[in-house]
Amino acid sequence: MDNHVKKRDVLHNFIVLEGIDGAGTTTQLNILREKLNARNIKNYCTFEPTEGKIGRLIRTVLSYQEKANPDTIALLFAADRSEHLNDPNTGIIARVKRGELVISDRYLFSSLAYQSIQSGFDFVYSLNSRFPLPILVFFIDTPVEVCQKRLRNRRGSELFDRMDFQRMVRERYLNVFEYFKKQFKGGVRPEFFIVDGSKSAETISNEIWKVIIRLPIFRE
Repeated sequence: MDNHVKKRDVLHNFIVLEGIDGAGTTTQLNILREKLNARNIKNYCTFEPTEGKIGRLIRTVLSYQEKANPDTIALLFAADRSEHLNDPNTGIIARVKRGELVISDRYLFSSLAYQSIQSGFDFVYSLNSRFPLPILVFFIDTPVEVCQKRLRNRRGSELFDRMDFQRMVRERYLNVFEYFKKQFKGGVRPEFFIVDGSKSAETISNEIWKVIIRLPIFRE
């Protein structure tokens, strides 16, 4: 692990939702979109992998339609993220600069949690080392057993669905957040929040909302 994270840009109107598969991040993204629209806050709610060409290719790998080496998967996620960030018209950076509040269901923290298990932290970190960080990160910490039940009820099996793998992913997430926290000693830095995912969707949303309304965009 290196110490370059402290030199990263932090995007002030960029929020990320993270969690293991089935944690409820997509549900929270949709609830937040409705709340923001109701308050006429200009927003863009998005997700990774994206619906772009690279993101669609990733989904074919996750659903076993295509096979790829673990390092290749990590590279694909980084490439998809680069396009997600840097498109001059629709990318996250361009939207933030235009004054939009951007919320993403997953970001580079998910790569560090998932892909680092097979490809190693240093390799995955290096692929994502140039990407800016969000100002707020919410980890919806839903019990693995609950997530597994949700996954069985709503879709077919995917590449990383195994319970033992998901347990490792959860631990990696927590370690990754601690790693980033230690790199920032002052100045503008991301804030990380662990949210109890066993609570109701409404309660979780209210907890997240209480934090994000502190952002300056709500006072403009």
